[in-house]
Amino acid sequence: MRDSERAISIKGLTKYYGKLQALDNISLDIKRGDFFGFLGPNGAGKTTTINVLTGLSNFQKGEVKVFGYDTTREYTRTRRLIGLCAQEFNFDPFLTIHQLLAYQAGYFGIPPREAAQRSDELLERFQLIEKRNVKHRALSGGMKKRLLMCRALIHDPEILILDEPTAGCDLELKFLIWDYLAQLNKEGKTIFLTTHYMEEAEKLCKTIGIINHGRIVRIGDRQTLLKDKSLEAVFMEVTGLE
Repeated sequence: MRDSERAISIKGLTKYYGKLQALDNISLDIKRGDFFGFLGPNGAGKTTTINVLTGLSNFQKGEVKVFGYDTTREYTRTRRLIGLCAQEFNFDPFLTIHQLLAYQAGYFGIPPREAAQRSDELLERFQLIEKRNVKHRALSGGMKKRLLMCRALIHDPEILILDEPTAGCDLELKFLIWDYLAQLNKEGKTIFLTTHYMEEAEKLCKTIGIINHGRIVRIGDRQTLLKDKSLEAVFMEVTGLE
């Protein structure tokens, strides 16, 4: 696979927090336009991998590239290519949700008029336009989840990274988010999704990678992995059913 075809390329990535080894020499390639599900139990290394990809965390060994650009040496370029939807509702409490999105766009050099237009378009798409002038504290939990996705998409990134976006969601919101993500992937976005819900991976993903205790257990296409009887014990640990 050529670099131009690799949305994400990780080789020999090793990460320590003090003496704790969070990532143990992991390697994976995600092609452009893929919907990649990264499965693992809590503490497996999913969020650490995301933090490294987005430059929020350093690492001790390995190579991480986004569309062929090194995330350390070419951080500004690679960060523009990624939209991050984290788990936390870390919004500025003094801004309306429209202002939040417009300010986020400014970090990526988007002019104010264009930022305002993009903000309204995303709020419309995610059914939040009627709340454009309220602050995030006035939103329900489900609306805040959708606002996180709006913020991640405001600069129209090539890659959307989501860290357990449906954790704690009711069924209606979960299905709504699934529909949004499937449509975004259909439109050409490369999606990197962390989850420990097998149902979610089976519904959305084209490719699945499984991580546990900081090590890659298996990577492959969805249908092949889900039919592999030798992975049943791993799936039970990933989904917390043991």
